[in-house]
Amino acid sequence: MNKIGNIFLVWRKGPGSRRIPVGKIKRNVSSGTRFEYIQKKLEQAEGEGFIPYTGFPPPKKKYTENVIEIFAQRIPKSERNDLSDFYSFWKVDLTKKEDPYYMLAQTQGLLPIDNFEFLADFNPIKGLNFISEIAGITREEISSELVSKGDRLTYELDPTNRFDKSAVKLYKEDLFLGYVKLIHSRVFYKAKGKVNVTVHHIEKDSLLKRVFIELEIQ
Repeated sequence: MNKIGNIFLVWRKGPGSRRIPVGKIKRNVSSGTRFEYIQKKLEQAEGEGFIPYTGFPPPKKKYTENVIEIFAQRIPKSERNDLSDFYSFWKVDLTKKEDPYYMLAQTQGLLPIDNFEFLADFNPIKGLNFISEIAGITREEISSELVSKGDRLTYELDPTNRFDKSAVKLYKEDLFLGYVKLIHSRVFYKAKGKVNVTVHHIEKDSLLKRVFIELEIQ
């Protein structure tokens, strides 16, 4: 089994808004990499101002040509000065850094110029190790003194959540922090209690702004 399943194209209106999975990228040995929009979710996103991804304008079309080449433009080029730090932050396996599908899944294809991200539906194979982020943490208004890099977090499955049937709550001891990112949360359900969660990186002022977490399957 491959560690990486489908990769979802996720959009949100802005920081603090809910993430909406608007498209799905599939890789298959025989048919290559394909992309299509998720129509039901697309209608929801369009109601919030969504504009289709550049290069994939007709929402009802299935794309089979140049899919990974277009999305791979979000992956940093080799001439980037801080490339080694980038690889380290995202826990990139350097033996796979030339694989754009892997790189898109591992680094989420985040750019400061738009509201897209690429979230992989990972399979819980032993040794799987990737970076995610706590969703909803700004709504909790948590003091930055209460969470530190390296903290081990506990979690609770929340399958009755009305926004995400694969929702996972995160805690530091008794303090509720927020949720595992959409799509990434699925690995907890498939792993059946074998996921280690550690605080990886924090952006803060007096309150926590962003908290990245490292997820590891033992």
